[in-house]
Amino acid sequence: MQLGSDRTISRPLFGLFCVCGFIGIALFFIPAFVIRPFHYQSPRALWLTMAIRQRAPLPALVAALLCMVLTLFLWRTASRWHRVVLAVVMLLVAFSATMTRLNYFEWMFHPVRQPGFESIAKTKLESGEMVLALDFNHDARAYPIREMAYHHIVNDVVGGVPVAVTY
Repeated sequence: MQLGSDRTISRPLFGLFCVCGFIGIALFFIPAFVIRPFHYQSPRALWLTMAIRQRAPLPALVAALLCMVLTLFLWRTASRWHRVVLAVVMLLVAFSATMTRLNYFEWMFHPVRQPGFESIAKTKLESGEMVLALDFNHDARAYPIREMAYHHIVNDVVGGVPVAVTY
């Protein structure tokens, strides 16, 4: 493809770059999009997403390295528009390869380290609101599902025993 006076870019290499870039970006963004709090996740989609997430680090690294090598080959002959595409895709692939190695869900869900409780008379819970209940050594606690869905874990002491309540 002619892009100027003497500049031509290899279509097969640019196509391979685009495919590697798409795969590298998808390995992070598909699980990040499917696994979201407060959204329905079908069992099949969740299973597929977790399978991708568990296997993603190595293929994402390979895709990033291939994109980097292809960027180096294509850069010299690329037009300004193609260089912008190469740079943006390379940044997204590098970001995705990094994120596949991190547990970014820990950033979203923060455990409640010191929960506060109210008596039944002072509670602001609706009568039909669901709670996780724990009664141990004559000490009872109720953890609202609405709050547990966000935090996912509460570190507490019930009846003198440290517990980690999770949902």
